[in-house]
Amino acid sequence: MKVSLCIGDFCIPNKCPVVDVQEDKVIIGEKDNICTLTKEQFEVLKQKVKSGEL
Repeated sequence: MKVSLCIGDFCIPNKCPVVDVQEDKVIIGEKDNICTLTKEQFEVLKQKVKSGEL
């Protein structure tokens, strides 16, 4: 699953950050600025966001 994180009513595909959930990893970011997380790391990130820690 790949989701673009556009702000407002328009989206510029190459400039909007994406969250790309793959089978073994999750890639977050934009063209030249990305972060690759393991599924386990992504689960920790999700929990921290959901709990309000982040």
